[in-house]
Amino acid sequence: MLGLMQDWPLTVDRILDHAKNWHGHREVVTRSVEGPIVRTTYAEIHSRARKVSNVLKEWGVKPGDRIATLAWNTGKHMEVWYGIMGIGAVCHTLNPRLFPEQLIYIINHAEDRIIFVDLTFVPLLEAVLPHCPSVERVVVMTDEWHMPATKLPKAECYEQVLSGVSDEVVWGGFDEHTACGLCYTSGTTGNPKGVLYSHRSNFIHTLMGMQSTVLGASPKETILPVVPMFHANAWGIAFAGPAAGARLVMPGARMDGAAIYELIESEQVTFSAAVPTVWQGLLTHLRENNLKIPSIKKVLIGGSAVPESLIRAFHDEFGVEVLQGWGMTETSPIGTLSNLTPELEALPYDEGMKWRIKQGIPPLGVELKLKNYAGQEMPHDGTTYGRLMIKGPTISKGYFKDEGGDILDHEGFFDTGDVSTIDEQGFMQITDRAKDVIKSGGEWISSIEIENIAVGHPKVELAAVIGAAHPKWDERPVLVIKLKPGETEDKQEHLDFLVGKIAKWWMPDDVVFVDDIPLGATGKIDKKLLRERLKDYQLPTAIAPSRG
Repeated sequence: MLGLMQDWPLTVDRILDHAKNWHGHREVVTRSVEGPIVRTTYAEIHSRARKVSNVLKEWGVKPGDRIATLAWNTGKHMEVWYGIMGIGAVCHTLNPRLFPEQLIYIINHAEDRIIFVDLTFVPLLEAVLPHCPSVERVVVMTDEWHMPATKLPKAECYEQVLSGVSDEVVWGGFDEHTACGLCYTSGTTGNPKGVLYSHRSNFIHTLMGMQSTVLGASPKETILPVVPMFHANAWGIAFAGPAAGARLVMPGARMDGAAIYELIESEQVTFSAAVPTVWQGLLTHLRENNLKIPSIKKVLIGGSAVPESLIRAFHDEFGVEVLQGWGMTETSPIGTLSNLTPELEALPYDEGMKWRIKQGIPPLGVELKLKNYAGQEMPHDGTTYGRLMIKGPTISKGYFKDEGGDILDHEGFFDTGDVSTIDEQGFMQITDRAKDVIKSGGEWISSIEIENIAVGHPKVELAAVIGAAHPKWDERPVLVIKLKPGETEDKQEHLDFLVGKIAKWWMPDDVVFVDDIPLGATGKIDKKLLRERLKDYQLPTAIAPSRG
C-alpha cells in the first residue's frame, strides 16, 4: 500500500520561491567585485534570477545543458545559480584556483556552452578560452560602466543582458532527479572528476543543513559564507540561507582578515563558515589590532582538520564556539559535525577537547562505516583505523561521463579515501588521507595529528608532515614548517614542543624550514606538490628512533 500524500518534486527553484514568498524583504549584502557594498533582497534576487532564465532560453539553452560560472560569492552569483537551475540546466561552478590546464580540461569535459564571469577572472578566462571550443558566449557579471575592454569573443555585459527582460518564466516542472549542479574535484591525483548533483540531492542536503546540529539557519541569523560557492556549493549555505530566510552577507573577492572583520562588525554577523587558513588570518588581524567580534557566537570550520590551537583561541579570547565539519565534493558536502553530546558538553572544557578536535558525528541522512582493505567492517573503538566509507541520498554514486567507473562497494558505500577512527561516542576522526598516511615499521602514523599540534607553536604559520624513505622503517615522518615573518629557525624547539603530546615513535626524524607550504584549490595543504618539491630530500640519519 502506498501513502496518499501529494507528489511535490524536490527541485531547488522551490527554495528561492519560498524565500521570495515568505522572506522576500530579507537582505543579501554583498561586497561587490567593483568595490562598494551592495544591498538587495531575496525578492529582488528571485526576480533577476528569472530574468537570467529567460535570457538563457532565448539563447537556446535546454535542460541538461551545462552553463558555467567563474565567480565569487555575491548576490549576482546567486541570481545566475538559480536562473540556470530553475529551467533544468546544470550550473557548473568553475574553481579559479585550479591550474589553467585543469580549467581547460573541465570546461571541455563538461562541454560548457556559456560562462558567467566576474571581473577578477576575465584575464584568466582570456587565457583559457581559446582552448575551449564548446563555449559559445561569455557574460561579464558587471554593469556597462565597469565593462572591461576584453579579448573574449562574444563577451556581453550582465546588466545590459538583463535590461528590459521579463521575469515571467516557468521554473521546475521536471523530475527531481534532474541534474542540477556540477562541481569538479580538485584533482590532486589525475584529472579532476565531475560530481553531478541532482535537484533532489541538493534539496535534501538543504534540509539536512537546516538541522540545528548543522547550520541551524533561521531568520534570526546573519550568515557570512566565506567558503566559496565554487567549493562544494558554499557548503550548502547558498541554498540553506534562502530556505531559512536567514540574512546573507557575501564577501565577494576579499577574504583577508581585515575585510572579513569589517563585514562581521558592520553587518553584525552571527555565524560564518570558512577553511582554517581564513580563520587563522582573521585571528591574526584581531590580535594585532586588539579587536573583538561579539556578534558571532559560532563558526563552522572545515576543508581540513582544525588545529586545537585555533579552537582554543576563538573560545578563550573571543567567546566563539568552533564547530568542525568534514565533507567533500562527493558528499555535497555535509558528512559529519563536531557537535558535543550533553554528556560531553558537561565535561570540563579541557577534557572535552578530545572530541572537539574530532570531525564528529553524521547528521540524519548520512551513514558511515570503517572498513579495512579487504572490505571487512572495523570496530568503533576510537583506536582501530579503517577506510572511511559513506552512504546516503546526498552522496555521489558515480562521476560525470562515468569517469572512474563504479565507485561504490557491494553495500553501496563510497570510499572517501580517508583513513579514520570512530569512537564509542560515535565521533569520527580523520587520521590521514589514504595516500598521505605514513607507514613506519608496519604501523601507521597520523600526519594530521602531528600537524595540528605543531601549528599551535606561536612561531609557526603553517606546518605539514610528510613521510621520507627510511632503509629500516620504510618511512619516517618529517615536519615541514613555514615560520611567521621575523621568526628564527630552531629545529629542537619544535621537536620539544611535540614531546608528551604524541607517541615517542611518532616523533619526526627531522624538521625542515621552508619559505612556502603550497595550498591546493580548496585551501588544503597540497602534499603532492610539497613532496615533489622535497623529492631530493634525504633523512639526516637512518638510525631508528626508540619506540615507546
